[in-house]
Amino acid sequence: MSPSAETRTNGAASTKKDRSNLIPFSSRLKEGRALAQDVWSIFNAANLPADCINLGQGYMNFPPPEWVKKAAEEALNQVATNHYSHPKGRIRLRQALKEHYSADFGRELDVDSEILITSGANEGQYSVFVAFLEQGDEVIMFEPFFDQYLPSVTFNGGIPVYVPLHPPKHDGKHSSSEWTIDFDELRRAVTPRTKMIIVNTPQNPVGKVFTRHELEQIAAIAEEHNLLVMSDEVYDSLVFDDNEHVRIATLPGMWDRTVTVGSAGKMFAATGWRVGWLIGPASIIQPTLAATTRIVFCSNSPLQEAAAVGIEEAKKRGFLKKQRDEYAERRDILTAGFDKLGMKYTNPQGSYFVLLDISSVKWPEDYPFPQSVEGRGRDFKACWFIAMEVGVSSIPVSEFYCEEHTSIGENYARFAFCKDVDTLKQAVERLQNLKKFIA
Repeated sequence: MSPSAETRTNGAASTKKDRSNLIPFSSRLKEGRALAQDVWSIFNAANLPADCINLGQGYMNFPPPEWVKKAAEEALNQVATNHYSHPKGRIRLRQALKEHYSADFGRELDVDSEILITSGANEGQYSVFVAFLEQGDEVIMFEPFFDQYLPSVTFNGGIPVYVPLHPPKHDGKHSSSEWTIDFDELRRAVTPRTKMIIVNTPQNPVGKVFTRHELEQIAAIAEEHNLLVMSDEVYDSLVFDDNEHVRIATLPGMWDRTVTVGSAGKMFAATGWRVGWLIGPASIIQPTLAATTRIVFCSNSPLQEAAAVGIEEAKKRGFLKKQRDEYAERRDILTAGFDKLGMKYTNPQGSYFVLLDISSVKWPEDYPFPQSVEGRGRDFKACWFIAMEVGVSSIPVSEFYCEEHTSIGENYARFAFCKDVDTLKQAVERLQNLKKFIA
């Protein structure tokens, strides 16, 4: 219908106005890609074959440990834990985090001023942006980046500045450690408007665990230019092969300018619980507390209690090592399938993702792709083709790049191995059917 359409009432002409978009929405939604059809809606299960195995989205198809679920049930059966918690988070959880992390940070954490519970890691990050970004402040992020960073920055007036990790160029499989930072490029990205740099280690989606030397160089730049560092370490319990997880906050001079982000969802296979935390100096935590109090007021009370029990018990039960070994087994099942196919991939040092090089996958020129993948990176078509013809879904990695650097990401598809062993074995069996499509 046109903006106004003529209708007749009792023989008289009248004009009916289009009322579908009366109030203009904020430009920040466009700037943050929030209104664009994103990769999650395109590769939604509803759009794919009913029996397609979902290795695209990073959520588990198995439950949290029984003893953690029992703690959640017990919390729901109490009165106090069904009501508001302090905006800082429940004291039991903050105390558990203090006991768990103080040694890692090399300092006795203060539960009142240096630990903040948030409604998932993502809300915690968002609250930091609310607390510290002014209009036009620049935020450096390494590509490929966790896609929520972009709208969280732009919604708060920030301007994203992209520095790509550079993949190795040799054939065959390679380690995520071979995705490297060009530090001259990083230095050139810093301007007088730069306010913050985001570090994600272990990194999603590459699986890179940043080395001490790399973090020292980032720290030196942060010190030189007085930058706030947001260290997203939600996969800190999933570091494989004896790689060292270094917390940038522990490097000389970095505690005072670093906020570290953690997640109960990643630690206990409970991504829907939305319980996360921030650890840092009072100078960062207190302004962020002011922001999160106005955004959500407080986080889920009973599941905070359950997360506290989980953290209290994790080391006693040897849970984190056992879980890490189980994830390493899952990773090896998936990568063995790629080895059998003879395809190039990135073997992750951490997290639960593998990047598969899909540049050799070919499809018929007249293949009926949906409009949603047209005009996107080549990886969108490759992932769609693999899902439809092989029955295993993945996520195109160019989604995690700015337009200028799309060509780096479009050679890769991200496969998640946070699934049970039987599902992964079935996926690997199906993926062998890719052989006939590899040129």
